Amino acid sequence: MREVEVKYAVNNLEEAAAALRWAGVEFSEPVFQDDQAFAPVGWSFGDSKRGVAFARLRSVGERHWFTLKQPGANAQDCLEYETEVLDRAAMHQAILRMGYWATVRVAKSRRAGRVGEVSLCLDEVAGVGTFLELERLVPDDAPAAVVQDELAAFAVSLNVPLVRTAETYDSLVRAATDGGPRVPPSQAGAAADLRVT
Repeated sequence: MREVEVKYAVNNLEEAAAALRWAGVEFSEPVFQDDQAFAPVGWSFGDSKRGVAFARLRSVGERHWFTLKQPGANAQDCLEYETEVLDRAAMHQAILRMGYWATVRVAKSRRAGRVGEVSLCLDEVAGVGTFLELERLVPDDAPAAVVQDELAAFAVSLNVPLVRTAETYDSLVRAATDGGPRVPPSQAGAAADLRVT
């Protein structure tokens, strides 16, 4: 199974949350997530992510998870393996010993919800802004572009101002830290306002 997603910058959190509630999405209470991203030694921001295995350590309160993601067709189409770990510091050192380097720390407040087979997250990412993620788990042979188009159609149906980005949170945080654009344009084309009139 693969995780396929689309991501949007949210201009107005309350407007987006209201539209999502109207669409039948019930969100959880906000949860703070502390993520450390890792990349293989030799990989740098700006290099292609396709086929590269990236690691992440996530803490939510006193619980910790190790995740390995490997992008396929694009950075938001990933094979994903995740497991809970007991000792974040020990796992951090193990990841470094496996040939990875710590890239950026991503701190965010997340509210999660579902509609049908689609998982949605409203994320307030420190230093970057507010985002809506929509994702589905799909079989390995499902074409990412088709799934991403379906997820995008749902986002457009909300009729709120959203700006799509093909970037991941680690790249967005890195761009903001380096003084780059707050929301890098989509790899599929220029970022566009998705308000339906």
